[in-house]
Amino acid sequence: MAAVSMRLPAVRAPLNSSAPRGGEKHLVAPGDTITTDTGYMRGHGTYVEDDKLIASVAGVVERVNKLVCVRALKARYNGEIGDIVVGRITEVQQKRWKVETNSRLDSVLLLSSINLPGGELRRKSAEDELAMRDYLQEGDLISAEVQSIFSDGAVSLHTRSLKYGKLAQGVLVQVSPSLVKRQKTHFHDLPCGASVILGNNGFIWIYPTSEQKDDEAGGYTANLEPVPLADREVISRLRNCIMALVTHKMMLFDTSILYCYEASLPHQIKDILKPEVTEEIVLEARQRLLDLEG
Repeated sequence: MAAVSMRLPAVRAPLNSSAPRGGEKHLVAPGDTITTDTGYMRGHGTYVEDDKLIASVAGVVERVNKLVCVRALKARYNGEIGDIVVGRITEVQQKRWKVETNSRLDSVLLLSSINLPGGELRRKSAEDELAMRDYLQEGDLISAEVQSIFSDGAVSLHTRSLKYGKLAQGVLVQVSPSLVKRQKTHFHDLPCGASVILGNNGFIWIYPTSEQKDDEAGGYTANLEPVPLADREVISRLRNCIMALVTHKMMLFDTSILYCYEASLPHQIKDILKPEVTEEIVLEARQRLLDLEG
């Protein structure tokens, strides 16, 4: 019979949040007046009523010159060209795949926007169209880059690089896109023995680091070899560390995840998500980040 862990509620002091660089952020709720100055232009998340600029969503006020907009605290992913995303194939259509990327509309991966197995670049033929399900089928996870945005806001993807393609043998973690920090690269091989893909769309893929980079398949074959227990434990610990950072609304990037991972090492993997342990390791990771910035 499995043991059941029972806990009594405990009063905990709120986690001290460090003031962000640039001062306190201006938070608003729907219906709050942002400004009565008629010289400002209305941006996303705002509307004008009685010469007042009013917030239509809960979020952070952002000003760019005379343009005022409200960035929602919790929202679907809005794609930008060049973003790295992790998505799941939902449908195979004529000359395209539909991909779930945590946005309002399904994203599109055109047959003409992929490299064929082996990295071959050539005009796609009718035979390639018939073999689409051999490359990617429903349920497959992929990494890709945003190529363009359609007029209705849907995202068009491409995988024209051998670093993109089908994902296998790992763990998918879904977080708010606003918590993923934008960086020059979103592919990170961490020194703990695992790698992460931090999708701008809030989908994070954690997988064992490959000893040799096998690019011959062009990103469309899945390695189904058994994953050693040690690698699975590292992946599980990284997953719980990411969830701990998300609980305390900390930005996710390679350094914050690594610091949190190192702070969690004295604890068992299953204990990381206990509130008092989560608070302890996140505080330690946050302090190291502040020391690094200082």
